Amino acid sequence: MTFGRTIAGAAAAGATATATVVYAGWVRPRLMRWGATDEEVAGPYPGAELVPDGKRAATMAVTIGAPPEQVWPWLVQLGWDRGGWYSWDHLDNAGRPSAREVHLEWQDLALGDYLKFWAPGRGPMDAYGVAALEPNRFLGLYGLSDLQGRRLDPEQPRPSAYMEGLWGFQLKELPGERTRIIIGGYQAIRPRWMERFAFFWVFPPVVWIMQSRMLALLKRNIERAAKAPPQPESASSH
Repeated sequence: MTFGRTIAGAAAAGATATATVVYAGWVRPRLMRWGATDEEVAGPYPGAELVPDGKRAATMAVTIGAPPEQVWPWLVQLGWDRGGWYSWDHLDNAGRPSAREVHLEWQDLALGDYLKFWAPGRGPMDAYGVAALEPNRFLGLYGLSDLQGRRLDPEQPRPSAYMEGLWGFQLKELPGERTRIIIGGYQAIRPRWMERFAFFWVFPPVVWIMQSRMLALLKRNIERAAKAPPQPESASSH
């Protein structure tokens, strides 16, 4: 009996060690750069000054068959009470379907505005402040909260435990009326042991699940809209 438990324990330990090696050496590196080139991963990314103690977050990218001016309106209307988050709506949008077209009434985004996010068990809450807004080029969403998700004032000293981050959407024009959209940013968590754990084990798979879906839906919806015949202006806002 003791021998059997020893064998089972050794097998479990070996399987855990193997899984850790595979995750660290093969799975995680791919999740951290889904669709992105070496240059996009290693090169500079806007917004580092907004999270001074932050580390570079995952970089994900896709090419969209439409020019930046046709991609930008979809980003501007992000938000729970606006166009949604173009991801798994039952997880991050209370089941409300994300927009499948551009809405003129949601195009008035400005620096300092807050976008709402639906949190399970808590409902809608201000989550991201618009910290960078360069039309057709870059949108930077900033968040600072305690570990319970309560928003903190960035002008005040940081507490001992907090989460801070910049979620960025960079657009680069490509030949042939195409756009490269690169999602990246910077993140910091305190205490540091929690940051190390979250950055290694939690964020890569969670971000990949939500953000790969986001990129796929943005690409599909924007390319479909780009190919559609022009609509009368009065109908495009509904």
